[in-house]
Amino acid sequence: MKRLLFFAASSSLTAVFALSQMLAQPAPLGAVVNADHSITFSLQFPGAKQVSVATDALLQPLRMTQQAGGLWTATTPPLKPERYGYTFVVDGLRMLDPLNRDVHPNFLDLYSDILVPGDPPAPWELIDIPHGYVTRHIFTTKIALHYPGNQTAYVVYTPPGYDPKREVGYPVLYLMHGFTDTEEGWTRAGKADLMLDRMIAEGKILPMIVVMPRGYGDFDIVSHGHNAFGDPDIGRRNIQLFTQTVIDEIIPAVERDYNVAKGRDNRAVAGLSMGGQESLTLGLTHPELFAWVGAMSAGLPRKADFNALFPGVNASQTHFSLLWIACGTDDSLITPNRALVAWARQKGLSPVPIETPGGHAFPVWRDNLLALAPLLFRK
Repeated sequence: MKRLLFFAASSSLTAVFALSQMLAQPAPLGAVVNADHSITFSLQFPGAKQVSVATDALLQPLRMTQQAGGLWTATTPPLKPERYGYTFVVDGLRMLDPLNRDVHPNFLDLYSDILVPGDPPAPWELIDIPHGYVTRHIFTTKIALHYPGNQTAYVVYTPPGYDPKREVGYPVLYLMHGFTDTEEGWTRAGKADLMLDRMIAEGKILPMIVVMPRGYGDFDIVSHGHNAFGDPDIGRRNIQLFTQTVIDEIIPAVERDYNVAKGRDNRAVAGLSMGGQESLTLGLTHPELFAWVGAMSAGLPRKADFNALFPGVNASQTHFSLLWIACGTDDSLITPNRALVAWARQKGLSPVPIETPGGHAFPVWRDNLLALAPLLFRK
């Protein structure tokens, strides 16, 4: 009897030990950062014929290899510290990582995010410093078209220690997102608020308010999907109505509700991709409103007529404190952005061209914002 009890107890202890060992093992992840800063992607998908991972860590999709049991894996080369987006492509169809809850949603695409941490932490990583506030405003537009219920939105970042009664108001940067994204694109994927917090804490930038609008003057451009820019009429209408929305609805609301320093010297506008063209349109065609203009990988037509896109530019009557035009050298938009720089010089302007390695992705645009923000509002 004692021998039976001892056997039963031993079996129970063995089972408990085995269960504890199993629970102690980390759950399998779809993406794991390795010690050398490479990323190993994994996807369990038996029956698939071809699987790859599209990631802004690399210029081309990374083909995955099938292991036993239908597990597909691939590992990148060592990467620099950064936040990278990725999606799996299974037999030609994109899908999210089912084991990663860090998802960036926008109107047409979804992708998963993974952080390769820095040492010390990179500016987009969360650390123990004073943080500003991010507030989302929903409003009824009377200008922009085809929004459900005419409801659109903008996000406002206020710096740490923001004082609504400070004698001198805060300068404002109007920061535009790219096509398919939302007004939260710069904070959710770009981590602009964390980078601004860090730059303020390190004394690199002046405390500023940053306004991030939903960047569609005609929301039908989203309904048309990725081929929307093949229709010049809807693209032109989208930018025209968005420009009017910013000037007639968003700027007045911001200057009513926040402690804002008035005048063009205290206003900047910048944006990425579609938002880059929008920021150029706002700045170049309304120099009375903005003294500081920036564009990142501006979504310009391949054979753009800049005189038609930005009519009325006259350097003899307009002085910009900064006209800053950046693009990644691996970006397909590098050619029209270089042409824009040449055109601006012919017009007598003094553009600051910035070219950095990289494609059409947030790793480039985060670096762009880190370079641009310290230049703004300097006397």
